Amino acid sequence: MPTALLSVYDKTGVVDLARSLSELGWSLVSSGGTAKAIAEAGVEVTDVVEWTGVPAILGHRVVTLHPKVHGGILADPTDAEHRADMDAYDITPIDLVVGNLYPFASDPSIELIDIGGPAMVRAAAKNHKFVGVVVDPADYDDVVAEIRADGALGDATRRRLARAAFAHTAEYDAAIVTWLDESDETVEDDEILPASIHLSLERAQPLRYGENPHQEGARYRQVGATSWWDSMTQHGGKELSYLNVFDTEAAWRLVQRFDAPAVVVVKHANPCGVAVGDDIGSAYVAANACDPVSAFGGIVAANRTVTAEMAEPLSKVFTEVVIAPDFEPDALEILTAKKNLRVMSAGAPSPLPFDMRPVDGGLLVQQPDDVSGRSDAWRVVTTTQPTDEQWRDLEFAWTVCAAVSSNAIVYAKDGQAFGIGAGQQNRLDSARIAADRSDGRAHGGACASDAFFPFRDGLDAAAAAGIAVVVQPGGSVRDDEVIAAADEHGIAMVFTGQRHFRH
Repeated sequence: MPTALLSVYDKTGVVDLARSLSELGWSLVSSGGTAKAIAEAGVEVTDVVEWTGVPAILGHRVVTLHPKVHGGILADPTDAEHRADMDAYDITPIDLVVGNLYPFASDPSIELIDIGGPAMVRAAAKNHKFVGVVVDPADYDDVVAEIRADGALGDATRRRLARAAFAHTAEYDAAIVTWLDESDETVEDDEILPASIHLSLERAQPLRYGENPHQEGARYRQVGATSWWDSMTQHGGKELSYLNVFDTEAAWRLVQRFDAPAVVVVKHANPCGVAVGDDIGSAYVAANACDPVSAFGGIVAANRTVTAEMAEPLSKVFTEVVIAPDFEPDALEILTAKKNLRVMSAGAPSPLPFDMRPVDGGLLVQQPDDVSGRSDAWRVVTTTQPTDEQWRDLEFAWTVCAAVSSNAIVYAKDGQAFGIGAGQQNRLDSARIAADRSDGRAHGGACASDAFFPFRDGLDAAAAAGIAVVVQPGGSVRDDEVIAAADEHGIAMVFTGQRHFRH
């Protein structure tokens, strides 16, 4: 008679599973609350205390940690030495282990660090050549169906379930390590990055394709983490692709940085239009006007409920995604009429703990860039002082610039970006691109540079475009030369003391 050991925290479906196994002629062994639930349902079960002859001890910390349990799970029936040990110590082989772990992530604490559960699960997964292991209630029906049809679980199923079991315990251990890092009072204050990072990711969303149609793509979520992607509502449009997700994340994070009604248009991970306005409709019109050519096929993010006044002009521009906190019914009707437009409502994104990029053999890891606004470190370095209006322009331009790929130059005025130069190998080319796209519309406005001007030529280009105020980190060996150029042109210039490279 085959034997199953059932010991679960999440008891979803476990009574039905036990009943099905019993009806199929299996002997059931269980522990604690699981055994009680099965017995109360009228299904015959042996408590593990009777099985081992040892009661739960140490405040229930030790229940299943016993040779009769682990010998039964780990035994190789084809090994003569194993069989001799089993006979000598009266160990019954266990053919199926059903277990899931204490919900550590729900309330991290020492007492929620499960020991017996992971030990059983890992033992069964190790010996998957002979033992089945189930950690997910969603697998119960399939396991019963296969046993009913074939009398036992097949090799492929046991291997698949073993992989799921090791993933389950890996997720659990990763959560514990993260908690210990976060709660470790012995870590030095200047030790921002931990000695090790243990990530456990699960595939959360298949994507239409990767960056290109011949590449597979999927979105993975850190196990136990909350994500606005999982709670968002897609009201219409096609399935998302890799770049849709990548660009939408960039647009959604940037638009959250503004307090006033704001709209961001992103193309290829870079903003090509940003504006704030008195209302969301005017903000969209202004954002789209920055670079309407690049806005074609872009991502639009709004930080206010989308109105019909915004939806009408937006519907006339080919757009991949529009995302906002909500949509008025009339706006939703207008936008969902565009069959290919992905219309999404979502909550605000969570702060990122780390910024990671793959390299050979591992990851590059850094703190996320702190894109806070004006601080005490900001200082005017020119004879000309910014006006109150120019301060607003340069703070707006600086916020936008921090989200643009380096080398980044942004020309802006009156809460509207007019020229964005991104991703160039030299700063002068970025300044020229920004000037060309602004086409005089930023005259009297602000220029933001994500890093210092290494030469005065970038400053001269801004002056030629009619820029009145410049914000940049400073720190060049030629700062004096650049400041002199600004004074020569009558431009006010502010040093922030902090750069925002974004490669």
